[in-house]
Amino acid sequence: MSDHSGFSGMGVILAFVGGAAAGAVAAMLLAPKSGVETRKDIKHFASEGAERAARIPGAIREAYNQGSELAKDTFSEAYKQGDHSIVKNKV
Repeated sequence: MSDHSGFSGMGVILAFVGGAAAGAVAAMLLAPKSGVETRKDIKHFASEGAERAARIPGAIREAYNQGSELAKDTFSEAYKQGDHSIVKNKV
């Protein structure tokens, strides 16, 4: 039975990342540093976050491609070994 709680996996991940970013910014703003140092830290933090976020689509695409290839290979191997029950049930 599937769970329809209304929360998607990606939504939960984005909420977590957003909360972590907000917490980090709040910590920087409340830290006993000068304004110049705090702005420098925030710029550095934002730059790192942007670099990491830019790599996410490529990583997702690579994981999808690997999973797709594995599924194709597994199906092909099962078919070659004579396990045609999947195909027979569909016909």
